[in-house]
Amino acid sequence: MSLVTLSDVLQPALRDGHAVAGLVTLGWEDMRAYVAAAEAEGVPIILQAGPSCREHTPLPVLGKMFRHLAEGASVPVVAHLDHGYTHEDCRIAIDSGFTSVMFDGSRKPLAQNIAETAAIAEMAHAAGVSCEGEIGFVGYSGGEGSDGTDPDEAAQFARETGVDAMAISVGNVHLQQNKEGGLDEARIRAIETVTEVPLVIHGGSGVPVAQRSALARGSKICKFNIGTELRMAFGTALRAAVNADPDRFDRVQILKETHEPVVEATRRVLKAFKGA
Repeated sequence: MSLVTLSDVLQPALRDGHAVAGLVTLGWEDMRAYVAAAEAEGVPIILQAGPSCREHTPLPVLGKMFRHLAEGASVPVVAHLDHGYTHEDCRIAIDSGFTSVMFDGSRKPLAQNIAETAAIAEMAHAAGVSCEGEIGFVGYSGGEGSDGTDPDEAAQFARETGVDAMAISVGNVHLQQNKEGGLDEARIRAIETVTEVPLVIHGGSGVPVAQRSALARGSKICKFNIGTELRMAFGTALRAAVNADPDRFDRVQILKETHEPVVEATRRVLKAFKGA
């Protein structure tokens, strides 16, 4: 299969009643496992390079890694920049072969967020690339608090930016390690009534699995970002591999033992987003 854009996978999801997982990558081991899981489940996948990933590996390298995996995959693969904070972040991603960019202007005043997101969406579309924006602010577990998305502002944002996907704040929180919360479905329904743009949930690891499935099949939420729970699965597998033999030092051999556990954890995530 070939590399595809975000719109290529989200528009069918919106039409047919399912969602696509945006899986947050940190390195070769997890992104390779994510693609293997998507192939096993027969679903498209969005590989995401967020800020912590970019601190470790430059965007031009990540673009080549994503494209290499996509070109050998049997399912559609999106190469997505997650939380690009500047025009330059997004430009470099586009130049590096990414097929989708997410500009995060959610900390900025509404007018500035709209203006900057619209400019990046225009640049992305001119290059044949999709663009995701964020309205409202999704906070962080143990850190910055959230600012819920106002439906009227969401309608204006969608209309004036031309984004292909819109991340919203409806009770979701980044880096949440448990699933004790839940999303504000009344706010989701209010946002849905005023826009046709596919909606995105950041911090999807904190959303109960049953609610993920129900919303994937019965709402305009077409993309759930999942990072924390898969990082936890990777960390558990890595710790077990290291502790199994204290004399081992070859990291390639150690890292191989994370592959199957991460594939299995990812398959469980992907199953929840399939259509009825």
